[in-house]
Amino acid sequence: MVLNDRVLGVAALLLSAFLAWFGHGLEAPFAYEPVGPRAFPLLLAAVIALCGLRLVVKGGNPAAPNPLGANMRIAWMVVLVVVYAGLFQVVGFVVATAVTAACVGRLFGGSWLQCGIGGASLSLLFYFLFDRVLDVVLPLGWLEGLL
Repeated sequence: MVLNDRVLGVAALLLSAFLAWFGHGLEAPFAYEPVGPRAFPLLLAAVIALCGLRLVVKGGNPAAPNPLGANMRIAWMVVLVVVYAGLFQVVGFVVATAVTAACVGRLFGGSWLQCGIGGASLSLLFYFLFDRVLDVVLPLGWLEGLL
């Protein structure tokens, strides 16, 4: 199979259809916000669909092969996302996000110190953004009494 822009565009359209199908069924047990939980997946599906449609219409430019080592980093990213999803409820948003962000930084060549500081800063920033500004409840896990 030859990889090109059209193949990626079709894959994006399929992904957007799945997101729209999944997101359409989301309902909150009670109305706690005006747009509800289905707004984000439906908006994301629309953006991905527009990008996919653009790739399908634009043409069939061939995709360049991945650089050496990229496939292994992609595989590790998939593993990290699965581990993140598994740890999210148990250890909490802040710890899971900090560890995952640090590991992703390491995959792209950052030092442990840089990635640790960046991951911790990112997770705390997003926690306060979601929890305090957007009023989205996130699990605290191990940090339950501290934040």
